[in-house]
Amino acid sequence: MTGDIALVLADVDGTLVTDRKVLTDAAQDAVAELRRAGIGFAVTSGRPPRGMAMLTGPLAIETPLAGFNGGVMMAPDLETVVASHDLADAAVRTAIALLEDHGLDVWIYTHASWLVRDAAAPHVDREARTVRFQPEVVPRFAADTLRSVVKIVGVTDDRARMERCERDAQRALDGAATAACSQPYYLDVTHTAANKGAVVETLARLLRIDPARIATIGDMPNDVAMFERSGLSIAMGNAGDAVKAKARLVTDSNENEGFAKAVRRFILGETQP
Repeated sequence: MTGDIALVLADVDGTLVTDRKVLTDAAQDAVAELRRAGIGFAVTSGRPPRGMAMLTGPLAIETPLAGFNGGVMMAPDLETVVASHDLADAAVRTAIALLEDHGLDVWIYTHASWLVRDAAAPHVDREARTVRFQPEVVPRFAADTLRSVVKIVGVTDDRARMERCERDAQRALDGAATAACSQPYYLDVTHTAANKGAVVETLARLLRIDPARIATIGDMPNDVAMFERSGLSIAMGNAGDAVKAKARLVTDSNENEGFAKAVRRFILGETQP
């Protein structure tokens, strides 16, 4: 399949890294093998671009980093904005009110900041360790703090509550924003043009690659959009059944080198799918 694929686009959490956020030697070797085969590599994530900075060196990434599910795409220098899709003010207000009504903690990401109201709230410390920078704690989300909002995150460990909130958010924000889980405990609200399907199209345009020659690999419902726009889609073994059903192929889990195995089996053609 090497001759058909020109670029591999990978999700990060649950795909490229382990549950402990470790980029394994096998994953690094697999990306190096892609490069030797003349195949490009790119990443996309619900993380801010800054939260992917630790990947650029080990993986020698030269393509834009698609953060916030494509809400902001930055060059690997993390200074040059390639593309940005800010949420409309009305969508921001609607999303915050809906998430709060469902009892979720709310985080706000702007171009420059990560805003929370409680640094001790669930998953704040985990997220800070993951993205390797600290949030700004604010008493409330005032109008002057809601400028250039790129992503809003609702946080809860209550799966039933999350499912209800996701359904209601999708209905309430239909046409104004996209609401999808990037992790079982994170509901991401982003611009309708800020989805991983649009990332495929933007990279195809910037790199002058036919989307049919792009392979995508991920594990969460928000990865389905990029599956639908790419020529080859691969679901991780740790993905839910609904996500697997939308992919052409399924690999092993992120805890068992599923990314590296997918690259070698399905992209580099060590075995046929």
